[in-house]
Amino acid sequence: MRGAAGGANLLALRSHNTALVLDLLRTAGAEGISRLELAERTGLTPQAVSKITARLRGEGLAAEAGRRASTGGKPRTVLRLVPEAGHALGVHLDRDELRAVLVDLDGTVVAERRAPLDLGAGAETVLDEVARAAEETVAEALGPPAPAGSRPAAGARSVDGLRSSAGSWPSAGLRPPAGSRSADGLRPPAGSRPPGAEGVGPPGGALVVAPTLLGLGVALPGPLDHVRGVLHRVTGFPEWDGYPLRDALARRLGVPVVVDKDTNAAALGLAVGGAGGERGGDGGSFAYLHLGTGLGAGLVFGGGVHRGARTGAGEFGHQVVQLDGPPCTCGARGCIEALCLAAVARGDLAEAARVLGTGAANLAGLLDIDLVLLGGRTVAAAPGAFVHGVGAVLDARARREGGQDDAVPVRLAPGGTRGVAEGAAQLLLAPLFGRGDGG
Repeated sequence: MRGAAGGANLLALRSHNTALVLDLLRTAGAEGISRLELAERTGLTPQAVSKITARLRGEGLAAEAGRRASTGGKPRTVLRLVPEAGHALGVHLDRDELRAVLVDLDGTVVAERRAPLDLGAGAETVLDEVARAAEETVAEALGPPAPAGSRPAAGARSVDGLRSSAGSWPSAGLRPPAGSRSADGLRPPAGSRPPGAEGVGPPGGALVVAPTLLGLGVALPGPLDHVRGVLHRVTGFPEWDGYPLRDALARRLGVPVVVDKDTNAAALGLAVGGAGGERGGDGGSFAYLHLGTGLGAGLVFGGGVHRGARTGAGEFGHQVVQLDGPPCTCGARGCIEALCLAAVARGDLAEAARVLGTGAANLAGLLDIDLVLLGGRTVAAAPGAFVHGVGAVLDARARREGGQDDAVPVRLAPGGTRGVAEGAAQLLLAPLFGRGDGG
């Protein structure tokens, strides 16, 4: 890592090394991991690991998990992540429903809210609903918000090690997620965050006094600009075009906000959770196909979400497969989304699965992906029909190409109907563990 003047970017290097250690602490679970093992698996020197773990312990992010016998000398102290030291909110804005989850550093859901929503009701109404759900979800797990302008009690554990009032992310050398923004628009010092990430909001925000809250991730239908947090012509709701959702929510709530497409958020959550398995894990690729009130895809290559230069990747539902087909809400005709949703409305799930499989086969042929994962409300209502139907189309494609044994496998994505909301929370968490930089 080289700085603009040719010198080593020590802050970025420190951030990278801390993320490596935190990720290993996370994956080690309650059993913990020793400093020697951390050094061996990260390639860092024992001295560097000792400094990082001491800093993490001082900030309440790591703690002793006991001792483990060694091959020689005294038993080794093992360390573990402290999951309750930090939390992230994830909100899924669907066309007709809002779902909010609060997760800890392990990604475990500790509180959840679900409410009806009209995405076309206007920006202020939608923001009111998001703020209400966020405040209620946080209050359920962390206690009611303190009065505006108050500060956490002296001695209370906070995420100052993860997000500080100065805007650095964090004092431990970690950085805020790409695409997050503060309400005041001030940028932390160069090198302290990925492009587009801008610290925390003002003291008067509704959630800024929640001592362990890292921020809010929001996932909704695209298209949108993930880096700037600005919506484009959301399919079916063109009135959102140009709306700065990230900044509006950051001003309202006073914490970092990240905005991404629902499919990208879900794909990130799946990648972090290892849902890709051997064929779609850190070194592989998979496509997450989401069928609910709309149809889209999240693409993962090498463990990272592929968004494209303009967050345009994954507009899977709007590939035209029938030139004279029915009109789609995007303005075109014969899109896979229109055909698939029409079949669902008729109750013809076999046809809906066949259409979805046709799109999946096109995707597999274009990108040579390792795995297809299916999710979304409609899939969750009839998982067998969709997994079987989509798989049949991909099997047929493999037979035509003479490689039936190499057919791309199709599986149901774990997480159920809250997978997008959990993935939205990972928009905040994943970068802390070095897992959220896929762009």
